[in-house]
Amino acid sequence: MVLTKRQHQVLHFLQEFMAREGYCPSYEEIAAGLELTSLGTVHAHIAVLERKGYLRRGANQSRSIELRPAARRITAPSAHTSAPPAAPLPRSSGGEALHALPLLGRIAAGMPIEAVAEHSEISLADIARNRATFVLEVRGQSMIDDHIMDGDYVMVERRDTAEDGQIVVALVDGVEATLKRLYHEKSGTLRLQPANSTMPPILVAAKRVQIQGRVIGVLRKY
Repeated sequence: MVLTKRQHQVLHFLQEFMAREGYCPSYEEIAAGLELTSLGTVHAHIAVLERKGYLRRGANQSRSIELRPAARRITAPSAHTSAPPAAPLPRSSGGEALHALPLLGRIAAGMPIEAVAEHSEISLADIARNRATFVLEVRGQSMIDDHIMDGDYVMVERRDTAEDGQIVVALVDGVEATLKRLYHEKSGTLRLQPANSTMPPILVAAKRVQIQGRVIGVLRKY
């Protein structure tokens, strides 16, 4: 499998260290050798290399790395593959590295728009924890009273149910997605309530709405 520049550097460091010392380096030694400031970053790179079949490691042991045959076919990185130290990956409260989450597309915060899938990623902080989470970019002003602005990114926990008052991603008629607060009306309809006093709510039959998830966080770039 294809390696990134940094993964190539980590693998080459392991090869050289083991050939020189006769044993595998600790995560601290890997971080020092590659000028990485976070052990979480080292852990993430090792996990990816293991998943790609270049090494194996023992559970919860920092000196239990074993290079697999695929690693022996990897040569030293040339000068043009060098890269500055990678930024530390965000970690959960338990200390494990958090990988990038899928950026699936854009979500309307005004009138519903057609949901279009995209293929990208965005690195997130540890509030995602172990929940199945994805990210959507907000377009529109209908949630501004909840401090969700046009251009923000919302972190969404993937689920098909939600309680009244929660901010949800609602798919209407299977094609139109919108970001609103959800309320169940006695008439059997759902009220998708904007957080903008100038905009009316969207009332729609419950059977026409599919809940895609609920918002658990907001990211904003300045």
